[in-house]
Amino acid sequence: MVVLNKIYTRTGDKGDTALGNGDRVAKHAARVNAYGTSDELNAFVGVARLEAAGEPDAALARIQNDLFDLGADLCRPDMDKDAEAEFPPLRLAEAQVERLEAEIDVMNKDLEPLRSFILPGGAALAAHLHVCRTVARRAERLATELAMDEPVNPAAVKYLNRLSDWFFVAARTANNGGQDDVLWVPGANR
Repeated sequence: MVVLNKIYTRTGDKGDTALGNGDRVAKHAARVNAYGTSDELNAFVGVARLEAAGEPDAALARIQNDLFDLGADLCRPDMDKDAEAEFPPLRLAEAQVERLEAEIDVMNKDLEPLRSFILPGGAALAAHLHVCRTVARRAERLATELAMDEPVNPAAVKYLNRLSDWFFVAARTANNGGQDDVLWVPGANR
């Protein structure tokens, strides 16, 4: 359990921060960028929840919790030492990816197939979900970039990939089941 009595510690005043295993790295390190962007995404999901009610809000609450799991996962670089750790690190699981897939399938079954790309917008919730989608894609790019040089849990990368798809389908659902999607018209303003 985390206990935060004092919010500022001054330990990062010189531009470094501690990872989950205690190692100190620059605040602009690839790993910090990856989990920092998942934290940014979590904040945008919180904003989207202001427009959501019922099951969309419950699903977004689950995603917010998953994003904290993702941050905990990404801040622990030593995957090869998980078994030796005094406290086993929290890692995203395939079941979390599968849950997103199942939810996407349920939302997508009643949507008409797209015949055009759509522009982010429509209902307020849909617009917020599109922001979440794009930040999830950025988090995924950062996680895959990190994975080029350091170990990253493959389920974490899959989760981010699926999560951006989830936000896309949820945005269409929020747009009156896709009826209020704003369609791209190629070259419309030439």
